[in-house]
Amino acid sequence: MALGERKARQGELWVPMAVMTGHGTHPFYRRLNHILEQNRFDAFMEKLFAPFYSDRTGRPGIAPGVYGRMLMIGYFEGLDSERGIAWRCADSMALREFLGLGMTTGTPDHSTISGIRRKVSVEAHQAIFRWVLKVLSQTKLLKGQRLGLDATTLEANAAMRSIVRRDIGESYQAFLTELAHSSGIETPTREDLARIDRNRPRKGSNDDWKSPTDEDARITKMKDGRTHLAHKAEHAVDLDSGAVVAVTVQPANAGDTQTMMATLCDTVETVRTLEQKGVNTDAMLQAVVADKGYHSNESLLQVQELTMQSYIAEPDRGRRCWKGNREAQDAVYANRRRCRSARGGRLRRLRAERVERSFAHVYDTGGMRRVHLRGRDNILKRVLVHIAGFNLSLILRKLYGAGTPRRFRDAYAAAWSWLLHRFTHGNDVHTAFTLHQIVPLPEIPVRMVA
Repeated sequence: MALGERKARQGELWVPMAVMTGHGTHPFYRRLNHILEQNRFDAFMEKLFAPFYSDRTGRPGIAPGVYGRMLMIGYFEGLDSERGIAWRCADSMALREFLGLGMTTGTPDHSTISGIRRKVSVEAHQAIFRWVLKVLSQTKLLKGQRLGLDATTLEANAAMRSIVRRDIGESYQAFLTELAHSSGIETPTREDLARIDRNRPRKGSNDDWKSPTDEDARITKMKDGRTHLAHKAEHAVDLDSGAVVAVTVQPANAGDTQTMMATLCDTVETVRTLEQKGVNTDAMLQAVVADKGYHSNESLLQVQELTMQSYIAEPDRGRRCWKGNREAQDAVYANRRRCRSARGGRLRRLRAERVERSFAHVYDTGGMRRVHLRGRDNILKRVLVHIAGFNLSLILRKLYGAGTPRRFRDAYAAAWSWLLHRFTHGNDVHTAFTLHQIVPLPEIPVRMVA
C-alpha cells in the first residue's frame, strides 16, 4: 500500500443535498424534533411571537420555532452564552438539521438571538415554559402533588472590583484611598489599602454598593465560599417526576422566607394556566417540602392560606412564647407533627434528591452557573427556556432511556457493545460486523396527545 499524501483540493461545485444532510442527522435531536412537531411547537411559537414582529418594516426575522430550539440547545449542549450557541449551531450539521435550516441558509447570529430575547416579553418565555409542562402532563409525567422548594446562586456578569457607591457613584478603590488619607497615609500602597479594608465592618453591604453594569446583581457568598455579585434562582420541583414546575430569579441577598411566596404564586398561576388548557389539576398542589431556611411563622401561614400542607424543616429555636399568636402556633405545631412523621422524612429525603438534581443538570452540566446576561428579566427569559429543555429531557428519558445527546450516545454505544459481545462470543466476527451494518438501533414508537 502506497503512502497517502495530503493535497490541496478544490471544493465541489455540485453536492447532492441528501448526501450532506444524511450524515448530519443526530438520533437524539431527530427524536426531540419528533416530539416538538407532534405537539405543533412551531405553530404555537409563531402565534405566541406574532405581536412582537412587524408585517411591514424591517428585514425578515428568524422563525420563532428556531429561536426556541436554539435556546434549548444551550441546555442540551451545556452552553452558557448565546454567542456559544450561535457558534455551535453554525458548526454542527446535526443542529442545522434540528433547526430545519438548509445547507444554503445561514444560521442565526448571536446578535439576532439577543435582539429577539430583548424584544419578546417575559410572559411569552413563561408561556414556552408552561407549554412544555402541558406536554409533560399529556405523557403522564407531571403530577404536581408534592412540590420541593430550594434556591441556588448564579454568578452575575459583573466583577466585584467594579462596584460603586449607590449615593455618589464613587469607586471602591477611590473610597479606600480616601480612608487612607484620613488616617494619615498620603501615598497608600496596595498593602496599606488591604490592611485598612481587612477589618472594616459592613464593607460589602448591598445598601451602600452596587454594580454599575448590572444593578440587579447583589453581593453575596457563593456555594464555594467566595464573595461575588450574584442572582438567586429558586425552583419549585415536582417530587414525583423531577420536573421544574416554576422558577423565579430574585435578589441574591433576599432570604428564603422572603422569596418563597413569589415562587409559590408563580406555581399557582402555572397550574391555573394548565387548567385552562384542559389539564386535570384537581390533585395538584397538595404539599410543599422545604429546608430550614424557609421556616417562619409567616411562611407557614402563607402556605396554609394556599390550602397546602407544609413539610418545612424546623430549626432549633428553643422554647417559644405564643401569647396572642394562636394561629401561628397551630400552624407551627401542625408542620412539626408532619415533619416528624415517617412520610415527612421520606419527603425531605426526596426533596434533597430531586431539587438538587435539577440544579446540577440545569446550572452545572447545563452551563448556566455563571450567567452572561445582565438584568433580572433577561436572565429569567434565558433560564425559563433553558429549564424547558430540562423538562423535555424527562420525556426523552422516559421514552428512550436518555435525556441528553451525550447520554443517548453512551446508551447507543452500550447497546451495540452488548450485541457485538453476544454475536462474537463464538468468534463469529463477520456476523457481528454484518449485523452492525444492516441492523440499526430500533426506533421506539411515540404516540402523544396533540
